[in-house]
Amino acid sequence: MSPTTQTLLNLLRTLSKVDCDTLDAEVSKQLGPFHDCTSNQAISYNELSKTDAEGKLIHHQLIVDSITYAKSKTSDFHDVDIEEIAVEAMTVKLAHRIAPYLTGFSHLQTNPKYSFDTKKTIANARRFVTISKELDPDFDVKKLCIKIPATWEGCQACETLEAQGLATLGTAVGSLQQALLASRVGCTYIAPYINELRVHFDASYVDDNQAFQVCAISQRFYHEQTRRTKVLAASLTSIDEVMKLAGVDHITVAPALLDELSRTPVDSYQGAVGSVFRELPRILDDIDRVSCQDELAWRLAFGREQDGKSETRLKDAIELFGKKQDALERLAQSYL
Repeated sequence: MSPTTQTLLNLLRTLSKVDCDTLDAEVSKQLGPFHDCTSNQAISYNELSKTDAEGKLIHHQLIVDSITYAKSKTSDFHDVDIEEIAVEAMTVKLAHRIAPYLTGFSHLQTNPKYSFDTKKTIANARRFVTISKELDPDFDVKKLCIKIPATWEGCQACETLEAQGLATLGTAVGSLQQALLASRVGCTYIAPYINELRVHFDASYVDDNQAFQVCAISQRFYHEQTRRTKVLAASLTSIDEVMKLAGVDHITVAPALLDELSRTPVDSYQGAVGSVFRELPRILDDIDRVSCQDELAWRLAFGREQDGKSETRLKDAIELFGKKQDALERLAQSYL
């Protein structure tokens, strides 16, 4: 391909802010710079479990250093297991490594097991900040964005953290009710999962209810109502899905898709670019009627949306992330 050929990745960057959905700094070196770097327990585990040609963990020393740090903090974080502290330190270290290739935030996701506990989620976020400051005093913690599953409790945590000056992202969004609540509490971002998280864990699973409209309607509503929250589209499985979303505020893309986008000339691409935003139903006048101030009213509306599928989708994502949290803690345990 000629160096002057415009690729889909080039085009996408003119229409949306492109984020990398990986903690692999090499991806950012080769295909960056990116705006933000998004991560979660699955991404952290995938990166930390990588091995070299001899079968040795490439991040062995990072893990050893994180264990050492965690052992030194048991009295400060007395209500948290050493394995959990170590996992948080590992994730922060990976985020620090990729930060030089970003112009925006490094995202850190709280423990999914705290998704229905506001106080523990807030404590987890504050712990990330403390760990970041201690591991690298020169790192600007204002460049951290805390990802929190968009449950009722999670969004209340976001409200508190935003008021304290810490950016947050309501993640695993699959419904308008979640999008409205996240915006009401002042989240910096929401991350609509275009495909259910399960598609990344089960190759045979197909999401028949993709969240393209949730993404597009939320963004138009935020723009029309001058809400500060930005839409960050996530959980994508093909470059066609990516390009359909061209024009979204932010889009986070996995390494394999970034590579494919970087090798695909615009001139030869036959897909629909930005089509999601041209096919919107006009329902914006009705979507702000759900009370996001009343917990019971919100829970009822969320539970009824799509005949309960939205709530099931969220709980499934939390469960899958929880299993990866367990895997990360087992990795830490193997070094103790």
